Amino acid sequence: MSETFTPILWTSLLTITGIWLVTVVSPGPNFLATMHAAVTRSRRAGLLVAAGVALGTTIWAAASLAGLGLLFGTAGWLYHLVRIAGAVYLITVGLRMILAARRPAAPLSMAGQVCASGMRAFRLGLLTYLSNPKAAAFFTSLFAVAVPPDAPLWFDALIVATVVAMAGGWYALVALAVTWRPVAAAYRRLERVISAIAGAIFVGFGLRLAADR
Repeated sequence: MSETFTPILWTSLLTITGIWLVTVVSPGPNFLATMHAAVTRSRRAGLLVAAGVALGTTIWAAASLAGLGLLFGTAGWLYHLVRIAGAVYLITVGLRMILAARRPAAPLSMAGQVCASGMRAFRLGLLTYLSNPKAAAFFTSLFAVAVPPDAPLWFDALIVATVVAMAGGWYALVALAVTWRPVAAAYRRLERVISAIAGAIFVGFGLRLAADR
């Protein structure tokens, strides 16, 4: 196994980086969770959600390199178990957002107190990412195509570190952007409507995941 970058490894890294960049910036549950936590709670909460998403990315990416995608393929019951659990979680989060949208908006100081728990925000990001087992299937397919079968262990570690850094960096940027004062002020004026829409989208993601086969 090579201990240095070869043209094949460079091509592999660039391919994975390009595909992952397009994937990670596409709006989805992780984007909504980060944005919602940042603007309704605090910038810190949004950054902690981003950190949770980064850990979730680490788990799915590393597990996929270790063969989890193949395990899901041979043990279909395990994939479906994770899929149903993830769908229930997404639907539950969505319904909570919808119910919260029907309540009077809390003062900013109160909102900060209600969501002061960093662990709660971190857990939201982690579980939102882990709720979708298709992420493992995606990484497995991507790595099977782009990573050379004889790639050294350090290159596998670099691949995982790269996708994690990109995911964590993107969602941290989202948290910072939506808490910019003009954006946050506009959000506060439409908080109930946006929360209801975000909740409905979460429910939709959950139902789609539940219907997936």
